[in-house]
Amino acid sequence: MILSKSCEYAIRAVVYLGYRSKAGNKTGIPEVADAIGSPLHFTGKILQTLAKKGVISSFKGPNGGFYLEKLDATFLVDIVSAIDGNDIFTSCIMGLKSCSDTRPCPLHDRIKPVRQQLHSEFASKSIKEMVEAFEKKSYFLK
Repeated sequence: MILSKSCEYAIRAVVYLGYRSKAGNKTGIPEVADAIGSPLHFTGKILQTLAKKGVISSFKGPNGGFYLEKLDATFLVDIVSAIDGNDIFTSCIMGLKSCSDTRPCPLHDRIKPVRQQLHSEFASKSIKEMVEAFEKKSYFLK
């Protein structure tokens, strides 16, 4: 597991919100939590964080809820960065603070291309693609 549990749930939640948003629906926390198999309170915190960081939007009131405005302009890397930050793409695998190209740890040269490839994959995977695959029942969220 390279992503936090919060990030895993966040990805599933954004895909579900994207799915619901395509039809113009705003979705409440209980529905999202149920759809992705996440604890209600935990889901609420994740959605609030994503909204605060601009990944998703929210609307208050009786017809309110969370939704995704930019389905084709939201990428997996946006969610990961909002929840877990960019350390997965930049930090030393051994946890050293001064690991760099000029002062590498023993694994630096082997891990750097893997981190770059992971970032590239996450930056090129759109939520729109993931929603379309979900609609075709290519995978599940819970």
